[in-house]
Amino acid sequence: MSGTIDLDAYIRDIPDFPKPGVVFKDITPLLGDPIAFRATIDGLTTPFADEGIDKVLGTEARGFILAAPVAYHFGAGFVPVRKAGKLPWEIERQEYKLEYGTDLLEIHRDAVHPGERVLVVDDVLATGGTAAATARLVEKLGATVVGFAFLIELAFLDGRSGLPEGIPITSLLTYS
Repeated sequence: MSGTIDLDAYIRDIPDFPKPGVVFKDITPLLGDPIAFRATIDGLTTPFADEGIDKVLGTEARGFILAAPVAYHFGAGFVPVRKAGKLPWEIERQEYKLEYGTDLLEIHRDAVHPGERVLVVDDVLATGGTAAATARLVEKLGATVVGFAFLIELAFLDGRSGLPEGIPITSLLTYS
C-alpha cells in the first residue's frame, strides 16, 4: 500500500513514554520527510478511492495531521474530533474506555450530516476505543462510516475487535 518506501524506517521508538513500559511510536521523522509523508497519504487514500467520501474525520491530535491532507485528496471536508471542552459550538459527545478509565470525545453537531459518507483517520489503532467512539458519534449524527484508515496498528492490543463489523480497515504498518 505504501509503495516501495519502507515507512517503518521513519518511525522512531521512544521507550518508557509516556510512562514506564510503554514504547511510543514517534511519527515526526515520517512527517518531516516529504517522500515518506506523501507515501503515507497515498497509502491511506488508495483503498477508499471509490467510496465517495464526503467528510474525513481526524481524531486529536496526530490524527489531524493525517486526516487533513486525506480530506484534501478526496475533495472532502475535514472534521476534527476533539477531547472534551475544546470545541466552541454545540457538540455531540461520546464516552470511551481507556486502559485506566474513561474519556470523552466531542464533535460539532453540524460537522457531518445525515447521509454523508465518512472516513475516520488516525495515526494509531491501539485498543480501538477512540475509533469506535468516533464511529458512534458519526452514527448519532446520521452519517455513515465507510472506512477506518490508520498509519500504525498495534495488533497485540487487538483494537480491530472493538470496531464495528463490516467496515473496511486499512493500516499501513502493523506491529505484533
